[in-house]
Amino acid sequence: MSESIENLQEYFKQLRLAEAASELPKLLRKAEQASWTYREFVQEIVQFELLKREEKSREKRMKWAKFPYLKTVNEFDLSDQTSLSQRQLNQLEEMSWLEQQYNLILLGPPGVGKTHLAIALGIEAIQKGFQVVFVPMGELITLLKTREYTRKSQVQLNRIEASDLVIIDDLMYMAMDQREANLFFHLINHLYERCSLILTSNKSPDQWGELLGDDGITTAILDRLLHRVEIIQMNEDSYRMKHRQTMF
Repeated sequence: MSESIENLQEYFKQLRLAEAASELPKLLRKAEQASWTYREFVQEIVQFELLKREEKSREKRMKWAKFPYLKTVNEFDLSDQTSLSQRQLNQLEEMSWLEQQYNLILLGPPGVGKTHLAIALGIEAIQKGFQVVFVPMGELITLLKTREYTRKSQVQLNRIEASDLVIIDDLMYMAMDQREANLFFHLINHLYERCSLILTSNKSPDQWGELLGDDGITTAILDRLLHRVEIIQMNEDSYRMKHRQTMF
């Protein structure tokens, strides 16, 4: 009997049902104990395979996202925010804006929860089956400048360009030279109407021109980013400072 099960498991593997193959002995015992019909047995096998595939796919998407840390929407403390209501947060969590390829721009000083909210929405998007990438602005510029020379940069930028949601953290935190501004524009132009963006920044869009140093490039970037966008102004006191911990 064990040889027969092993043969069945091998057939399952050949059909690329590896997860069901490993679980087959347990499923057979459950079927005998519960007197499943043939239909119920087949349904259990198929559902188990699909469930395990989705779990592995989700794990892979989480790994590819490269979040610096993990934060959920439920952990986002609305009591420290007056710029965002529970209803608005629920709407963001539903991801209809992502399905419609809207962008989100989270503005405010350091410590108000911009990155936390961006990561939380990114994780929620992954749970709903979307592909997400998180990248700090400084790292993104380095990737763009080294794309022609390093395989690692090529792979990471290919993932960014293939994503449903790209999160760029600390946008415009430092000035760019002409080449960097051009590279950034070409990326934004490529992503335009192909995916959604979440941008966090402590500078408003009307200040970006000073950092890009080129009015033409600034206008072209803003034209694409602001076509369909929701801007959330998070001008609160720093959460980290209000809840800081001391040694004494």
